[in-house]
Amino acid sequence: MNVAASITDAQLAHWRGWLGRTEQRSDRVRGEVLDALAATLDRDEPPARAGDSAPPLAHWLFFVPLARQSELGPDGHPRRGGFLPPIDLPRRMWAGGRLQFLLPLRVDDAITRTSRITSVDAKSGRSGRLAFVTVRHEIVGPRGLAITEEHDIVYRDAPQPGAAPAAPVAAPRDETFARRVVPDAVLLFRYSALTFNGHRIHHDHRYVTEVEGYPGLVVHGPLIATLLLDLLRRQQPDAVIGRFAFTARSPLFDGYPCDLCGRVDGNAGHVTLWARDHDGALAMSASADLA
Repeated sequence: MNVAASITDAQLAHWRGWLGRTEQRSDRVRGEVLDALAATLDRDEPPARAGDSAPPLAHWLFFVPLARQSELGPDGHPRRGGFLPPIDLPRRMWAGGRLQFLLPLRVDDAITRTSRITSVDAKSGRSGRLAFVTVRHEIVGPRGLAITEEHDIVYRDAPQPGAAPAAPVAAPRDETFARRVVPDAVLLFRYSALTFNGHRIHHDHRYVTEVEGYPGLVVHGPLIATLLLDLLRRQQPDAVIGRFAFTARSPLFDGYPCDLCGRVDGNAGHVTLWARDHDGALAMSASADLA
């Protein structure tokens, strides 16, 4: 398939009109939200108190979109064309990201997130049309800039009838520490509730199978990334994360076991992490640099 024949220059130019668009949101690091995250991750921790540091990636639980019910699209996400460009491809996924943790966020901190669209692109693939948007976030707390993040979003066509899925990539088997989890509908519901995420692929089995063509409920990409860093925290409780990067490789579905894996590389400050599905395929690759 030729991109020019499927996504016109005029369409791409229109979407690129969103380049540089900014949005700012404010929130507060609330201890009860961190307690709910700990419960969702099955961690036995005391209640968060004022001044406690938030775990890495907990900022994803704040600045949640509060679109009115009438402003939601058929997939449960806010309708497109506000802050994000109005890309009309039906499947929307969190494809990956790169984060730098500069200062800790602490319970009761007032925090502000400034977001800017830095890239909009499109191409063709074996599964049809693809569009990519990158958003840069900067999160500032009372002590200054705390987190920078580049967030990659991918939009894609619905699957064609009879189309063969892309061949999976085999996941590594050389982990030095690991944990097996079985994401179920309850875990996905709790994480959706924590992030006020109405995307129906995570909770509506009929929609995800009949409309988007997946075999089951899709595990959130941010949840997989959070589980991978949680694995590192369980292995090295005192580790301070300086940088983290992750890329979604293939989806995970509810009801199937998943192995969260890690390996400390030759440089003791660098850790390679990945998620392996029940068939041995690579679901997510990631890396963390310790501060």
